[in-house]
Amino acid sequence: MATFLYKLGRLAFRRRHFVALLWVALLTLAGVGAATAPSAGSTSFSIPGTEAQKAFDLLDERFPGRGADGGTARVVFKAPEGEKMTDAANKATVEETVKELGTGSEVASVTDPYQTRAVSQDGTVAYLQVSYDVPGMELKESSREALEEAVQHARDDGLTVDAGGDALQAAAEAGVGEIIGIAIAAVVLVITLGSLVAAGLPLLTAIIGVGIGVATITALANALDLGSTTSTLAAMLGLAVGIDYALFIVSRYRAELAEGRDREEAVGRATGTAGSAVVFAGLTVVIALAGLSVVGVPMLTKMGVAAAGTVVIAVLIALTMIPALLGYAGKKVQPTGAKSKRFGRGGRGKATAPESQGQQGQKQREQQAKPNMGTRWASFVVRRPVAVLLLGVVGLGAVAVPATSLELGLPDDGSQPTSTTQRRAYDLLSEGFGPGFNGPLMVVVDADASADPQAAATKVGDEIKGLKDVVTVTPATPNKAGDTFIITVIPDSKPSSTQTEDLVHSIRDAGTDIKADTDAEVLVTGTTAMNIDFSQKMNDALIPYLGLVVGLAFLLLILVFRSILVPLKAALGFLLSVLAALGAVVAVFQWGWLSGLIGVEETGPIMSVMPIFLVGVVFGLAMDYEVFLVTRMREAYVHGEKPTQAVVTGFRHGARVVTAAAIIMMAVFAGFITSSESMVKMIGFGLAIAVFFDAFVVRMAIVPAVLALLGDKAWWLPKWLDRALPNVDVEGEGLRTQDDKPEKADEAGEDKELVRA
Repeated sequence: MATFLYKLGRLAFRRRHFVALLWVALLTLAGVGAATAPSAGSTSFSIPGTEAQKAFDLLDERFPGRGADGGTARVVFKAPEGEKMTDAANKATVEETVKELGTGSEVASVTDPYQTRAVSQDGTVAYLQVSYDVPGMELKESSREALEEAVQHARDDGLTVDAGGDALQAAAEAGVGEIIGIAIAAVVLVITLGSLVAAGLPLLTAIIGVGIGVATITALANALDLGSTTSTLAAMLGLAVGIDYALFIVSRYRAELAEGRDREEAVGRATGTAGSAVVFAGLTVVIALAGLSVVGVPMLTKMGVAAAGTVVIAVLIALTMIPALLGYAGKKVQPTGAKSKRFGRGGRGKATAPESQGQQGQKQREQQAKPNMGTRWASFVVRRPVAVLLLGVVGLGAVAVPATSLELGLPDDGSQPTSTTQRRAYDLLSEGFGPGFNGPLMVVVDADASADPQAAATKVGDEIKGLKDVVTVTPATPNKAGDTFIITVIPDSKPSSTQTEDLVHSIRDAGTDIKADTDAEVLVTGTTAMNIDFSQKMNDALIPYLGLVVGLAFLLLILVFRSILVPLKAALGFLLSVLAALGAVVAVFQWGWLSGLIGVEETGPIMSVMPIFLVGVVFGLAMDYEVFLVTRMREAYVHGEKPTQAVVTGFRHGARVVTAAAIIMMAVFAGFITSSESMVKMIGFGLAIAVFFDAFVVRMAIVPAVLALLGDKAWWLPKWLDRALPNVDVEGEGLRTQDDKPEKADEAGEDKELVRA
């Protein structure tokens, strides 16, 4: 691996014009594709294998046209104090609003609350529903403006009026924090590398990689049914790993220059060593993201695969475009004022001194120089490993405690900030018709095999009326064939409550007995039931997904580190990071602790997708730091250093860069907290805090403490397994002989050798 990447880096260095033009051409091609592709429609959401989805599919088959995906809006009216909505003046205002809304070009129908009996029992609240011909996300801005104007006209007449529904849903707005996150990343790069040019390279390549990835997703969005969250996730991860991967190679390149090697040789060695770590770190992220396909939810599968593709692009750019740009940068990547008496000017020469001499000189300089922060910290940890290990584990365990109170759900208008019209409409409906009115259950009775379909449907309705937490059960509505019926059930509790979830399960349990008696199948669906089934599917998939991702990555890390205990320690440390991150998410988004600091106006259940998504993404990112930091330790260990000294050496060379990479990744993720999309906000916070826990507590404290306690045992591998595993040479052992090899006769000869490799 290291030898192949060494040759690839040197080739990209020499053919820098071609490599740079190739990536620019790919960016241009992707941009043109995104600009000319048809706009993405509304994203379909399905959960194969669930009862709610089965019922939706049955409705599409037995009630043609009812399952249309057109947008809807619900306009809620409340009479002034002491008045009722049935008063003549208020009734005239509502009827005028119905007439006004009915003139819209995209409006399919508008209900009259006085004809549909959509007036509360006390007469103070009424609502109408607007149905559109197109999905909510595809509505023209003029249609939304017409809805808002009609609402305002009714307000001007003295009524309290608010509106909810997906017709008001717009694409998530990016927050200014995303720009701030990139700015922080730039500052950290400048401080870490001490050169504007060196700091600019990771940013430039990361932006190009993200541009290609997001543009490609945009171009394929309509054809592959990709939602806006897909590109947001791809941008978030692509930007973070793109900067980090480039940073590691640039940092190693500068270290090779300091050893006295010329520019091309330094590029080759940096790509061969740090590039090998980049490849395996990228593979762990790709495994974690692509593994989301085992969950069985198409939306998650598409998000995972699209984000994984962006990570692959980041790896390829780091291995090719960074070496090419280093060829253009020349000496400007060195820190300001830095000098190297043996800094090579040539493009293809060997190092000016044998590697052994360079290493001896480096060791002498390190001995004379004051130990850096990484060295001092690692020395402290290896002297007191037990205390550091206990403090780290107990600390993360304490932060993880709130995770025991985790409540899962999907956001609705009730989770919107109270300042929004959607939330006010939600509260008005709860006030006038009860909290369960915002989450009605749709019971579908498939009586095709029943001897008396109507009697079966009536029996279902009677059974549901006798259940706990039921307010209203509407009469069964048949289809044209008379073999399928729809019954609407209004719960007594709000949609996200455990009481409503219990009611769904009670109806399904009753349906089992009814089927045995009448041969009619009872299915519960609707948005509330779909959310419940989705949460259950996420819970059921978590353990298999965790086993698959951790298992594959464990095997990969055995190959990288040639050890059993190091990968095991990495996996256990990751579990600590995830549990602590989930605990922090629960504390902020569910309990409301410090929620005002990040703009969380309304607390509630954690999104059902959050645990499994956090596991997937954080695992990949955690393995990044594990690979980058521990490969330096193993490199020192296989070169003859004692285990504890190898830990210190790994920190001496890697701690500063890993710290900078973690801060950059945290800044990028934290920038998405300002998004208007609640899912993006929660994911941004969860990833940022998880990176903090994993990089600074697990990898910087727990990992060196465990390795110090294990000693030589940390690097133990059964001999039979050692013989069976291929040698991927992540440490670059094969490059140690490069200085002793004769220089290649010409560039063409090396190019041919690269192809054979």
